[in-house]
Amino acid sequence: MRNFPREWRAEVRRTLTGSPDVAPEWSLAFAQGDDPGYYLPGSAVWAVHGGMPTLIAGIRSLLMQSLHPGVLAGVHDHSNFREDAVGRLANTTRWIHAVTYGSKADALAASRRVQRLHESVRGKYIDGHGDVQDYSANDPELLGWVHLTFTDSFLCAHKMWGGRIPGGPDAYVREWAQAGRLMGVDSPPLRESELKPQLDAWYASGSLRYDERVAETVAFIRNPPLHPFLKPGYRVLFEAAVLSLEPRYRAMLGLRTARLGPLPLPVTIAARVTLAVVRLALDRAGPNEQAARARLRRLGVA
Repeated sequence: MRNFPREWRAEVRRTLTGSPDVAPEWSLAFAQGDDPGYYLPGSAVWAVHGGMPTLIAGIRSLLMQSLHPGVLAGVHDHSNFREDAVGRLANTTRWIHAVTYGSKADALAASRRVQRLHESVRGKYIDGHGDVQDYSANDPELLGWVHLTFTDSFLCAHKMWGGRIPGGPDAYVREWAQAGRLMGVDSPPLRESELKPQLDAWYASGSLRYDERVAETVAFIRNPPLHPFLKPGYRVLFEAAVLSLEPRYRAMLGLRTARLGPLPLPVTIAARVTLAVVRLALDRAGPNEQAARARLRRLGVA
């Protein structure tokens, strides 16, 4: 147990970035580039994505995304998420950070890389009405659901566990719409008040469904193959994600808020403590932000 703090810190970094000791190479590349990028220090996107509540937001968005059978079919039929969950997390993190902290060329290249990977992700699924539908991972409709659930989850988690958002929630929704456009999303929401009506429309359409495949996915998200050091903290973050869901989605997913008999457990406080502890394992400014600031200084922007 003598080396527990060091080993735990290395495991946190490995899980979140794919590298236990040093910044990943793709992160260091953000210091290069000839333009400031889509977002700058002081932006809503930097505030939200630089905060620890993103850990809860990521879990929440995966839970919500699993309710669309087309999105879930692509994951189940064309990925190795069971065998390499950490690797898939690192790949997703890489795209988010490239768009957030990289130059416009970095953001575009990362988005094109994901789109190329999606080209072969095609098949059929059964929709919420029982009809067979074709799907493609690059379908703007499916990408729209992913973008909506991502934006809603990251905004919700930050409002519950984060600090002030420069420009308020509307600024985050408006700024992150650019990420949706890079991925091919048609007409992403531009203000917070547009999020719920668009989510409501999906819910009312009957396109979402719960089945055995969703149950399997939720069970995996609840208990992923993490290092034993990380499992207690992850359990708290999972329960926080469940708590943050709208009751109708929580019910669809077969989930309930954490309780001890009739009494609700203090998940909100426990999550705040857990996020503070995880923050101890990371640098105050992550390697992505540090590299981005180096590029901006070189360009005379910041």
